[in-house]
Formats: sequence, C-alpha cells, structure tokens
Amino acid sequence: MLNSLFKPKRALPLVIGVALILRLIPLRFKYLLGYDPYFHLAYIEEALKAGEWFNFFPFANGPWGFQIKTFHPLGLWITPAYVYKILKIFGVSLYNAFRITPVIFGVLTIAFFYWALLKFYDEKRAFFASLFLAVSYGHIFRSMANYYRGDNYMLFWYTVALVGIAYAFHTSERLGNKRLAFYLVPALASGFTAIFWQAYYPIFVFLLLNGVFLSVGVFILDKKQEILDSALLIISTAFGAFIANFLGSKFGYGMLGYDKPLGNSIAERLGVEFGLIKDSYLLFHIYYLTPVALALVLLFFLLSRFIKDRRMRIAIVGVLGFSAMVFVLVKFSGLREFFGVFEMFEGVPIMETRPTAFSDIWRAFSISFFLIPLFFLRFFTQKLNTKDFFFLGLIIPGLYLLLIWARFVFIGSLAVAFMVGIGLVEAYEFIVPKITTKTAGIVLIILILLPAVSGAFALDNVLNTKPLMNEQWEKALRWLGENSNENDVILAWWDYGTWITYYARRSPVAELAPHADVALYYLGKLDENWAMSLGVDYVVVSYYDFLKFGAVVDTAKMNTNYNIRETYGLVVLPMTSSIGTLVFERGGYRVIAKPGEEWNVLINADGRAITPRGIYVEYKGEIIRPNLTSSNSNAYLYINLNYKYAVLMNEEAFNTTLVKLFIWPEEPYELVYSDGGVIKILKLKHPNVEVERANGRVIFHFENATGTGLGIWGFLDNGTKVFEKWYPVKGLEEFELPSEVNGTVIRYAYAVGKKIVDRGVFRRE
Repeated sequence: MLNSLFKPKRALPLVIGVALILRLIPLRFKYLLGYDPYFHLAYIEEALKAGEWFNFFPFANGPWGFQIKTFHPLGLWITPAYVYKILKIFGVSLYNAFRITPVIFGVLTIAFFYWALLKFYDEKRAFFASLFLAVSYGHIFRSMANYYRGDNYMLFWYTVALVGIAYAFHTSERLGNKRLAFYLVPALASGFTAIFWQAYYPIFVFLLLNGVFLSVGVFILDKKQEILDSALLIISTAFGAFIANFLGSKFGYGMLGYDKPLGNSIAERLGVEFGLIKDSYLLFHIYYLTPVALALVLLFFLLSRFIKDRRMRIAIVGVLGFSAMVFVLVKFSGLREFFGVFEMFEGVPIMETRPTAFSDIWRAFSISFFLIPLFFLRFFTQKLNTKDFFFLGLIIPGLYLLLIWARFVFIGSLAVAFMVGIGLVEAYEFIVPKITTKTAGIVLIILILLPAVSGAFALDNVLNTKPLMNEQWEKALRWLGENSNENDVILAWWDYGTWITYYARRSPVAELAPHADVALYYLGKLDENWAMSLGVDYVVVSYYDFLKFGAVVDTAKMNTNYNIRETYGLVVLPMTSSIGTLVFERGGYRVIAKPGEEWNVLINADGRAITPRGIYVEYKGEIIRPNLTSSNSNAYLYINLNYKYAVLMNEEAFNTTLVKLFIWPEEPYELVYSDGGVIKILKLKHPNVEVERANGRVIFHFENATGTGLGIWGFLDNGTKVFEKWYPVKGLEEFELPSEVNGTVIRYAYAVGKKIVDRGVFRRE
C-alpha cells in the first residue's frame, strides 16, 4: 500500500499539492511581504501603463531617478507581466498575478527536481527529496505568494538543467550518442537565467562543478564511458555563458557586468578586459574556469589508463583538486574579489546579508538539517555511482552559500533537500535487511513522518510570516500621493522607500539599500540645508523608526566622514497596564507614570531607579508636556496614549532630528499628516518647484519664488545626457520648459545664487 504512494502518478501530485498549500497561505493577506516586491510591482504597473519597458524610472532614487538597467535584468519584471497577460482572461488582476508568480516558479522547481531525480535515481529517492524541498521553509520563504524574488528563477532553471542532464544519462542505451543533444538543455537553461536575476552566477558554478565532480566519480569508479558526459557538461556551461552574455545586451547585464562598478572592479583585479564578453564572471568562466575544468577531466582520463588502484585514485583526486585550487587562486589572486561580493554588506544592518546563524538554519530546515549526514551512507555501499559524485557539485557550493548569508538558505535548500531525501532512503535500505518485515513497515511509516514533522515546522513559520505593510502606512502614503506634486522628493528610512514608490508614486531619497546620509540626517548630523539640496519636500517619520533606531545609528556610522561619538539610548516600551497608573515595560526597562496636575514618573532602567527630565504625552491629536514632581536624570519620555506605547530616551537620542520631528516639529518643518502616533508626514518649507503639464506643455511653478536660477538637464531613456543649461528665473513665479530642451527624462535644480534649494526629476511624457 505504502509502496504505491511512491508511484509518479501519486507521488508527484502529492508533492505539488503540499508545495502549493504551503506557498499559497500568504494569499490571505492584502499586502505583499517585505519591501522590494513593491518596487518591482510599481515599475511593472508604470511600464504597462506606458506601453514600453522604459529604463529611466523617476519614482525612485530622488532626486536623480533610477535606471532600471543598473538593477536586475528586464526578465525580472517582464515575467509577472506575461503571467498577468495569460491569466487576465480568467479575471486575474495584475496585483494577483504578481503575487502568485513566485508560487508558479517555486512549484515548477520542485516538479523538475522530482522529474530529474526520478531519472537519476528511483521513485522513493525522488519522492522524499522533492517532498523535503516542498516542505522546506528555506525554499518556501522566497517562493511563496506575496514575496517576489529573483533567486527563485535561478533555482528553477537549474532544475530544468538537471532534467536535461538526467535524460542524457537515462537514454544512453536507447539513443546512443544522440542522447548527447540533451546537453543543450543546461547550456540554454544557464544562459536564460541571466534574464531574470542580477546575481544568477551560482547556476554556472553548480553546473561546472557538477561536471568536474562527475569526472571525479568516473575516475574513482572507473566508468570511462561517462567521461564524455563530464566534458560536454562543462563545455555546455561555456555555451551558456555566451548565451547569457548575448541576452545581457538585450535585457541588461547582471551585477558583474561591464556597466556595473563591481563588475569593473573585479575585472581590474583579475587582470581581464571586456571585449566580446561584457561580464567579469562570464569572462572568467569562459576563458579560465572552463579550460581548467576540462584540463582536469582530461588528466583524470589519462591517469585512469595507468592507475587502477582505487585508493591511489582517491589520493590523486585530493592532490589534483588541491593543486588546481591553489593554481587558480595564485594565478588569479584577484579571484578573491569574487568572494568579496559576500563582504560588500559587512557591517551594514541588513537582515538578509548578515552571516547565517543557527536560528536561521533551524527556521529554514528544522530537524531535516540534522539528517544531512545520512546522504554519505551511499559512499560506503555498493550502490555508489557517478551520479552521487555529480551532485557534490550542487552540495558543496550550495552549503557554502547557505552558511555565508542568511538569504542564501534559499539557494542551499536544494542541496539540503537532496541530501536528506536520498539519505533517508539510504538509511531505510540499510536498516531493513536487519529487521523483520513488520518492523520494516513501522520504519517506513517513521520515514514518511519525518518530512511531515519538517512540514509542521514550516507551516508554523508560514503562518507566522506577516506583511510589514499595514493600513496605517497605506493610508498615509496614499494621502501623500494625492496631496503632493509628481516631482516631489520624499525622505524616509530606506526600508520604506519602496512603499513610497508604490503607494505614493513619489521619489524617495533612499530605498532598496541603506543610505548613510539619511541616517545622519535623522541623527541631526545633516540639517535641512542638506535636505533642500536634494530637493526634499516631505519627511516621513514613524513609530517604526524608533524600533529601528539601533539600525539608524549603525547605518550612520557607515559614512566615515562623521565621527559619531554620542552614546544614543532609545527603547520602545509597550503599555502593560492602565489601571490607576500607566505602566510600560520591556526587558529590563519599566516605566510607571501617574497622571495628575504634576505627573509622577518613575523609571526602572536595568535595576536603577530614575526620574526623567522631561515628558511628552500625545493623545487625541494633541501633544502636551506635563510638569513633573521630580527629576534626577537626563532621560526623556514620550508617551502615546492613542497607540499605548512609550519611548524612553537619553538626552543624545532626544535631541536627534528624528525625535524632534516626531514630537515637536519646528520651522522650517510643518506637520501635514498624522495618525496620532504611528506615521507622521512633515513638509519641508523651502523655495519649492511644482511641475504642471498643460496642453502638451511643461510648466515649472515656483512656490516661495526666491530663486535666481533654474538648471535643466535632459536625458535619453538609456541614461545618456543630451542637454544641460541654466536659465535666469529671478522674480518669476513660473517658467515653461523651453522647446530647445532635449531628452525623455528631465532633471532640474532651483538655486538661490549658488545654493541649491530644490531639485527633482520627471519623465517628459
């Protein structure tokens, strides 16, 4: 009965069903998960509205605008648009098509993974490995509804490549040498990956090492007939690199392309020059990694004719592998620049790019991670074959990436699922001959329960994964979009920049990556003159900025021009009681406040009793500063009775711009929106420029028209500057964009003498 479960007609639908259920659960939410997906969806909506995949996007990177080609290749945005075009005949909206696109490709990855392992191994191993991938939160969290990410495509195309390679092996007797045509599949799959994600390069590493380790297996196990497969697979990656290079010219290059700073830096360190190949990794892969890999294969083939002892062959593999690694690293000392990619966010407070902690691994894989060693049982049995060596090309770099960055547990999830699925069956088949038939049935049931336990942990994680966006943010940002000008620039913490782009369709100063200057501004190290020079029209501050205050300080320290010596202290405390007195507490902090004509406030800070210097209380649209019965410290307290929380600060934190704007904004700031304690929007009053479109004309209106000059720069959609000129506008309240101005995208700067007081960017259409 249980054995029938492993038949493909039952096993594959079961695996797909489980995968779909776990990945569709987030559809119950109205909002997308995380931050970046909002940027992607905003661009897709604007491109579809314009009827073209334009490059210069004005609602990002204020006041300069954002060139899409400097980010991901176009396939990242085109794919959900085509999913929408297919599904809209069934009434599916663009928003919902975008939300389910990760699920489609995540589940297809699992299906192709099953299909490949069915050909490489057998029904049981294919079932368990794909089932563990289906229930792995490490894979779910970047392939579930509402969370659109590019690395999903990379794993998908790798499993497509695996299917092609599997058929090249599986059809050897039936097709003979014709089967070698299947090696076109990994070439095409690796090449196509370049369309969808800027960091697609691991697929080339996986496939190249698959080929190298296959040759190791061929050498050790003396399977000379498969040496051609190893060579062809390695060669296919070179063809894939050529395809990726060609597609890069059409869809945009990856993060190591010639038009990216990192790509140029690595090329310089490696001593290579861009020519036909315009990506530093692809160049290195084609001209250096591929020949070295083929040389190893040839050497293994030649040595196999003279050395027959298996132990000697294993020793030679170790020596040659170590020698090849040393040769490459010594010959190309700049190669460590590739590994430096993983250090580019070192010290930057981004959750995804911090080193992987055990808690990340447990959350991603739970108990299944501890079953990994079972895979190596195969290496001590008669069943060991070249395919086991082949998959070391996935396992070794996959586990390495998994341990480097927290976000890479997704990429490593394929290796973990493979090892656990294969290993469990190996353990079962090792045990069964030694026990009774009845006991074997019990063991098989336990075997099936293990992925169920892993799935239970994954289900709990999925149910506890919630959007960061909420109705308060949506209401505030939609208000901002309706009550500001299309060319206005918004300053907010970088996490929320993508939300501003999506909901307000305004250009934030910071999004997608930490911005040290915004952090310095929040701390008061940069003032309103700096903000005006960037054209900032509105500043957004929020309760969530207090929660991230430590990250604000850490991000500010990224700018080494400022020596931040202050010891900032700020903690947010939820209200735990309001009976008689107000009690707020978290961790080692406890605040007891008794209202009256004079407030009696006692603070317990890690066992030390103090009273604050000042207190501010916000309730029903009003902020008051009550008198205190006593004060013996430099601590300040902000209490919000609308949302029942308090912020305890030392004097350094209290005097920051962030706190001032939230509690008592002063000139030149004007509070224009507040929900009473979560999100506040302030207008920075300065000589402002408003862009108006009327009857095919573009008119600049000057609010507080004290400016003397207006600089105008015109750019083509590809980012080429084609116009630059300053115009005298002293005393003018409006100015029409001259017909002589060329360019699709217009940047402007409004100045009083030599001082820039406003900037902006907009598309001319």
